[in-house]
Amino acid sequence: MSILAQLMYQALVWKERQRARYAARSSPAPASEAEHLKTGARGETLAYWYLRQAGYTMVARNRRARSGEGEIDLIGWDGPVLSFVEVKTRTTTDAGPPETAVSKAKQRRVARAANEYLRRLRRKPSSYRFDIASVAWDSTEGLQVRLIKNAFKG
Repeated sequence: MSILAQLMYQALVWKERQRARYAARSSPAPASEAEHLKTGARGETLAYWYLRQAGYTMVARNRRARSGEGEIDLIGWDGPVLSFVEVKTRTTTDAGPPETAVSKAKQRRVARAANEYLRRLRRKPSSYRFDIASVAWDSTEGLQVRLIKNAFKG
């Protein structure tokens, strides 16, 4: 495990705890249209460093298929396995855990983008899988990451 990855992840977790404490003390900020995009970007960054800390070798972020068929949030090697990671971030539990938002249609779009990515590789991986990084808001800890390996089939 990289010391840099471990330090970055710990720093991001500390920052999220500070954000959670600040949010608990202050009144809610006015809703803006891009707030969900900021939350999603924070969740993806936290998931990226979580995976790096877990030993993944990350090779791509926000990889869009040229055909416009979908996007892969994170791509990385978990040992000999190439992992396509869909990141879902939620700030409330009203709609359930974040991973429930990965519908069958979303799974198909991610799989199509992954197949396009695989076709473009010079050296094909012996195996690959689809993971979900579930990032959920905890009122005392901030955003917390949970990795679900082999979450769906492509």
